Amino acid sequence: MKKNEEFIVDIIDNGFQGEGIAKIDGMTIFIPNVIKDEKVKIKILKVTASHAFGKVLEIIKKSESRVEQDCETYEKCGGCNMRHINYQKTIEIKKNSVKSTLRKALGKEIEIQEVLSMDNPYNYRNKLQYPIGIGVDGKSVMGVFAERTHRIIPTQNCKIQDKLSQKIANHIFEFVLNNDISVYNEQNLSGALRHIIIRIGKKTNEVMIVLVTNKRKIEKEQELISYIVSNFPEVKTIVKNINNKNTNVILGNENEILFGNGYIYDFLGDFKFKISPMSFYQVNPVQTEKLYSKAIEYAEITGKETIFDLYCGIGTIGIFASKNVKKLYGIETIPEAIIDAKENAKINNVKNAEFFTGDVEKILPEFISKNNIKPDVVFIDPPRKGCDKKALDTLLQIESSKIIYVSCNPATLGRDLKILEERYELKKIAICDMFPYTSHIEVISALQLNK
Repeated sequence: MKKNEEFIVDIIDNGFQGEGIAKIDGMTIFIPNVIKDEKVKIKILKVTASHAFGKVLEIIKKSESRVEQDCETYEKCGGCNMRHINYQKTIEIKKNSVKSTLRKALGKEIEIQEVLSMDNPYNYRNKLQYPIGIGVDGKSVMGVFAERTHRIIPTQNCKIQDKLSQKIANHIFEFVLNNDISVYNEQNLSGALRHIIIRIGKKTNEVMIVLVTNKRKIEKEQELISYIVSNFPEVKTIVKNINNKNTNVILGNENEILFGNGYIYDFLGDFKFKISPMSFYQVNPVQTEKLYSKAIEYAEITGKETIFDLYCGIGTIGIFASKNVKKLYGIETIPEAIIDAKENAKINNVKNAEFFTGDVEKILPEFISKNNIKPDVVFIDPPRKGCDKKALDTLLQIESSKIIYVSCNPATLGRDLKILEERYELKKIAICDMFPYTSHIEVISALQLNK
């Protein structure tokens, strides 16, 4: 098999990122934008010793699950890599992917009790991040990065972004063009405006705008602020974030409030949360409520428990559970997040919570040893890399009755569950489709201590 060769193949399965899988003489071929049971003509793009990558040239036999494209950029940006598939079929693919991943990690078949899908899987994101730069034609452009590149694809109507956020972004960019405001040039590190970030409270309709700049001053800065505020009364605050480093990281460390008080509010269930420019806040609050409610249901708390919320962020899961527990302790690495968590507890009159800053693997054993506290339930919601081995070892030692593990990465979840199985039994698993039409999925696992 060689690069640029063409073949007609049958798609025998879909992988964990939604890609189609075919076989040619025993070699596995990965092909995006195709569905199991389709017959397609492909072109080979890359060949390795064990597998190859191809692209579809022609669909000879279509799957019944294929839907017509409703977005002109999705194949280029790579964000919604399942947009060509019927929504219910995407849920089936994700469910099978989670089962397959956990089967390989744990060496046994895993039953998924529930699937929390989304009733309306459109315009669900509450956070828009559009880079602004110089296009291939030398003109200013705003949109999304093409997959695995820094080439910006012009974007005005993304199907998963909030409609108001997109409208505001489009107006800001129009003002930038009409007023010759300089945009970031990645080649020579010049220009002012790098990113437009818009966050919206889905229940409050409050809007925050963050203008990420390469310079301390944007041309016609006050005129831009006046234009935004006069056209969009929903905008409660505008913040300038200064990032003049040659980096892929979007936000710099310095914020300057240009309008308002620097934050907005939103609700999850009955709880009110303060969102600042640096805050982590789930991008799909509709599904977040389902996720947290299921996690708390699996914990079977009665009001007498002491709970730990590890990797707690701004305290959302713990605060969500706080009215049903005796005491809540939260631990998070990022200091700014803990400041927000304490503020959110205060806003919601949660008096049974304490939050601590530090690496979970360091703080957890020290805290337990010093205070002689044994949690009844531990909630874990780690980043994609999963839990640190030392943190898992500590959990095995303290022997809380239940562990509720919320994961955004089934591979690291499987690895960590394998370790926890030394003392815990996996009782229930549910999946929550937090990011419809993408390959990402959230998994809720309930573990019970072996007596």
